[in-house]
Amino acid sequence: MEKRVIDYMLVPLGLFALVAYHVWLLYRVINYPTKTIIGINAIHRRSWARAMLENLHNNGVLAVQSLRNNIMSSTLMASMAIMLSSLIAVLMTSGGKNKIELFIFGDKSEASLSVKYFSIMASLLVAFLFNLQSISYYSYASVLVNVPYKKISQDDEHEKLIVDFVGRSVNTGSYFFSLGLRAFYISFALFLWIFGPLPMFVYSFVLVFMLYFLDVNFHCGAIVDVSDEDISVRRPIKDEELGIIIGRPI
Repeated sequence: MEKRVIDYMLVPLGLFALVAYHVWLLYRVINYPTKTIIGINAIHRRSWARAMLENLHNNGVLAVQSLRNNIMSSTLMASMAIMLSSLIAVLMTSGGKNKIELFIFGDKSEASLSVKYFSIMASLLVAFLFNLQSISYYSYASVLVNVPYKKISQDDEHEKLIVDFVGRSVNTGSYFFSLGLRAFYISFALFLWIFGPLPMFVYSFVLVFMLYFLDVNFHCGAIVDVSDEDISVRRPIKDEELGIIIGRPI
């Protein structure tokens, strides 16, 4: 019973740390995008889509190749996720409990091991679905980026809508890829849970610590407007603007 109590205490605390961190990160991305790497990358991708669409004759092939590379990355991650989830399903049905029982610290019951395997498989399947959605949006964007919108309509408002829509499609594909990658991170925490709640608990806090330094922008600077009128004009950072961050250490 004491070993089960350890599982009941440490595992929820580890999962809570991961969930709480990502809730905080989501709040920062929505309200302060220029203070997070995800938000800055989203601004850059919108600027990239605008630059590609302004000169389709010279940039069309480059745009498609860039999106193809993203599709290949998402395809690789999706293939790994479905392969690993199939492997976990085989382990669940093979009855290999006795082979790893000596390495487990914590609850060693058969029901607990089944829950651990199922959690890992569910996390990998979620990663697979996220990467499938990423492939879908990237493929859609690769078609939209080559639409000759200037020949279809000369309306400036229509041009802005097309550029914004392509940028949002590329960003959405990237968001799904990031979600799939983080589902992989969580699946590894659940994998460590097989060997006991303590490795999973320690890994969860180490992961949060590492992700904080990967997700938070520790630089400040100005936004350079990428408009055709004056590319050299610098203004204070505004989260809603499209532009390029010129970083400078604090």
